Amino acid sequence: MDLLPNIDPFRQRYNALEQKLSDPDVFKDAPRASDLSREHGRVKGIIETFEKIMSLEAELEESQTLLSDEEFADAAQEEILSLKASIEELRGNLLVAMLPPDPDIGRNTIIEIRAGAGGDEASLFASDLFRMYCKFSESKRWSLECLSQSHSESGGFKEVVFMIKGEDAWSKLKFESGVHRVQRVPVTEASGRIHTSTATVAVLPEAREVEVSIDQSDLEISVCRASGPGGQGVNTTDSAVQILHKPSGLTVYCADERSQLKNKSKAMTVLRSRLLKIKQAEEREKYAQDRREQVGTGDRSERIRTYNFPQSRITDHRINYTSHALNESLFGDLDHLLEALAEVDLKLRLEKLGNE
Repeated sequence: MDLLPNIDPFRQRYNALEQKLSDPDVFKDAPRASDLSREHGRVKGIIETFEKIMSLEAELEESQTLLSDEEFADAAQEEILSLKASIEELRGNLLVAMLPPDPDIGRNTIIEIRAGAGGDEASLFASDLFRMYCKFSESKRWSLECLSQSHSESGGFKEVVFMIKGEDAWSKLKFESGVHRVQRVPVTEASGRIHTSTATVAVLPEAREVEVSIDQSDLEISVCRASGPGGQGVNTTDSAVQILHKPSGLTVYCADERSQLKNKSKAMTVLRSRLLKIKQAEEREKYAQDRREQVGTGDRSERIRTYNFPQSRITDHRINYTSHALNESLFGDLDHLLEALAEVDLKLRLEKLGNE
């Protein structure tokens, strides 16, 4: 049988968690207690699965000794096949359970879409991507809240920022960051020539306030009258909010709400999530110079996908995946793509675990 990964670090972590959870003071901090309890259950499950495999392997050795006995050989052979199948299944489950859990799993997800190269056509494509994620969210019964939007003269989006709330939204959408490219004949193209345009997508986990410390003195907050569509209430009051985070140079603008307070709250949500993304990227660079185990780096400059209308083709370049269900995908049927990405990512992480 294949060798199993070293279980000792998990035993050590289990003992440490047992000690922490026996301290009543831990439960004064409910979020921390919940995180520790969740990790305790995960590590306990890993150890129990490992011990079950060891027990089955001992049974397997015993059954193999009976193969030389003519009276029990047939029964022993059946038992061996059954034990090997059980061990293989448990081993697969164990390896998946041993993978480091995604710290952002279960969080609300913020998606930012910006028109890239291609002028009006790029803004229309940004609008198509926004609709695609809206339709996908509807199919999953997630809630979607628009945080900020800037329209183009063509009716598309220069930029749109929105939050998706759903237990598995982050797990499903985290690989969407990067450059999305479209190849099609624009509605304004009289000669029928195919144009190539792009839009960038950034996917951010919503940051908790305790994770990103923001000094109010580092913020430059300005209010102004909202511009563009939105109705009388939006356009006749100074409700739009722009926040500049001076240390990072990040600027967030929000004018979707009539209330200045609500716009400020939305802008701060986006700012915290952008700062968390920067912080996480810096930590990955520090501790993981080799990032080949990831399907995507999350860098919005990385071209990840092409939507080719003449051939009704959608291609994800990171995993060489191609489907001709372009229209279905743009109307929210993304499971085939996202499942393929998750499958390759899991395979790469398991290979990395096996080489450690």
